Amino acid sequence: MACPICAQATVAAYKPFCSKHCADVDLARWFNGTYTTPMAEQDVWEEAEKPSEQIVTEH
Repeated sequence: MACPICAQATVAAYKPFCSKHCADVDLARWFNGTYTTPMAEQDVWEEAEKPSEQIVTEH
């Protein structure tokens, strides 16, 4: 298996990466937004359109 960052052979201690450096590069890419997960825009709007729960209090 090849490291997804540099394509060298993986090392068991850092699998699927070859080194701590490549593992850290991958983590940094997640933190800075280089990697993202797809999300349907419709899901966001459907959630926003739901009526909020109203709290009924008796006086």
